[in-house]
Parts: sequence; C-alpha cells; structure tokens
Amino acid sequence: MGIKRLDHKLANILSGSTAPGDFILADAKDGDMAFGLTAPGPQGGSCRHGYNESEGCWKTLPQYREQIRAVIAQDIVDIVLLSASNLEQLAISEKLFESSAITPAARANDTSDVWAVRGGKYPTEHPSRSFRSATIDHIKYGCLTEDHGRPVTGADLGLYSITFTNHIDWDYKALQDFQDFHIEAERKRFRYFLEVFNPNVNPGIPAQKVAAFLNDHIIRTLAGVTAAGRPIFLKIPYNGPGPLEELCAYDPNMIVGILGGSAGTTLDAFQLIHDARTHGARVALFGRKINLSECPLAFITFLRHVVDGEIAPLEAVKAYHAVLRQSGIRPQRPLQQDLQLTANKTSYR
Repeated sequence: MGIKRLDHKLANILSGSTAPGDFILADAKDGDMAFGLTAPGPQGGSCRHGYNESEGCWKTLPQYREQIRAVIAQDIVDIVLLSASNLEQLAISEKLFESSAITPAARANDTSDVWAVRGGKYPTEHPSRSFRSATIDHIKYGCLTEDHGRPVTGADLGLYSITFTNHIDWDYKALQDFQDFHIEAERKRFRYFLEVFNPNVNPGIPAQKVAAFLNDHIIRTLAGVTAAGRPIFLKIPYNGPGPLEELCAYDPNMIVGILGGSAGTTLDAFQLIHDARTHGARVALFGRKINLSECPLAFITFLRHVVDGEIAPLEAVKAYHAVLRQSGIRPQRPLQQDLQLTANKTSYR
C-alpha cells in the first residue's frame, strides 16, 4: 500500500500538533451493516420494482460502490470505512487503496443498536447487544488464514463499537466481548478505533448526566487496556463543548473524534465539525451526512475547507449551494432552510 496520510497525522497529533491540516476526516461507507438495502440512499423517482412505491427506489450495490470509488479517487478524506464485503471487492479485488494515500478500514462489529432495518425496533427498544459479523482475518486478508507474515490485502484497521446502557447484564457482556476483541487485535497486529455511543435506551439517569456517564465509561474501560491493545482514536457523539473538552483534557495521548449522526441540514454538518475541532476533537467520521447529501464530493470538499479554517460554516453552506446551482443539481432544501441548525447536540448517535 502507498504512504498513508492517516499515519502522518496520527504521529503529528501525538507530538502535540493542533494544526488544522492534521485533523483527520473519515467517510463512513459501512451503512450496509446498519441499514441494509437502503444504505446507498434514495434513487429518486418511482420504483420500477413495484415494491417500494410508497418510499421510492433505492440505489443499488453497484451504485453504492461507484460512490465509494469516486470518494477514493477524490483523495480528500483520510479514511474510508467499509463493510467487510465491500472492502473485499474494492481493496482486495480492485486494489484501489494500493496507490492511494487513503487508509481503508472495515466495521469490525455490528452491535444490535445499529440494526436499523425497516420495521425493526432493535435500535430504540432493546439494550444494545454485541455481535460480530466480520472476523479480523477476513478484514485483513479476505479469508480465514494463519498470519505467517503474509502481506495485508484488505485492511489492518477496523472500527469496534460499544454502547453502554446502564443495564448490568448487557454492559457486562459487551465488555467481555470487547476484551476478547482487543486481545485478538493485539495478537494479530490489527489496529482499531473505538466507537462509543450514548445509551440507545433510557439509562435511568437524568439527560444532563449522559455525557458524564459516557466519558467515565470510556476512561474506566480503557484504564485496563495497555498501550499495545488500545484504540488509535475514539469516535463518540458530540455532546457539547464541555464534555468534549473534559475528555480531551484528561489524557493528551488519547485522540478523540466525533461521529456525524443523522443527515440534518448542511449547516448542521458544517457547524458540527467546526465546533468539534474548536473544542478538542481531532477526527470526524461522517456517514449519512456525506452519503445523503446532494453532491457528496462537493460536500466533502467543504467539510475540509471548514476544518482547515478557510471558510466559516454559514459561508460554506452558501458556497455549497452555489456549486449545486452551477452543477445543475436541485438542492433538497432551499438555501434559507439549509442555513438553519436543526440537530440537538446531545442526540447524535
């Protein structure tokens, strides 16, 4: 594989850099492990299959992969996160990352709170339960194998997710499974970043305590993990400036990143990444915000401009709409509506 920007940026951040150019931007294209068939986004128009007439049609897997190829070719993001099956196709079969500065990664587990299938109630009515579809060997090599120094053909980086719910049985099981994973990852020389969600069900504590609950669980969990088995960075909800600053200040060697959550308005996305960087985050991983935008490549470009301090969030929304007009792309919302903040900053998951 070619030289990766991610490795340079991680080294710079751990050396104390707060330069905007060292901020890590990731595109989450692993939605098929959460949303299933609807992950690529709406096709537009009526559905020729006669099945989804009330919803419209959805883009296909080949179209989804074409979107991913375009992001890789654009070469702005630092990480592209994929399902194991899409990683096999794009990294192992097509070798798209071999000469790219982008690092491929795969979702290493798929807990029940991301089973966002149509008609399902797993994310909102049941405490999160741990589960792993992919294996580390399948992510690294595309098959089960004994590692005898063979070169990695897939990815040596994965996302591991955990959701604490304040339900002892499920949190205990989640921690047991995380322990199994990080021990295996250390043994197999597999890097990972750790995603920790807010509780997906009522945790039985006041809403204003959820951020503290999350922060304490992160520190408590990782306190028992030595350097060889620790994540290279965190991916968490943005619960506001205070909780983020508290977590970032606690351990300067722990790199904290934020997740994007639901699509929202364009200003929701640009303001979120601006605020997160301002208050200590060094990574942002956006999925639906990018994938469901009118023009994902332009959207990514402006995310980078906002992070680099080249343009303010409000002006970035206006400039993004100008690109849509010039490209003949109809915006999902009028400009004035897209200039509104709609997301509750404590609700990102």
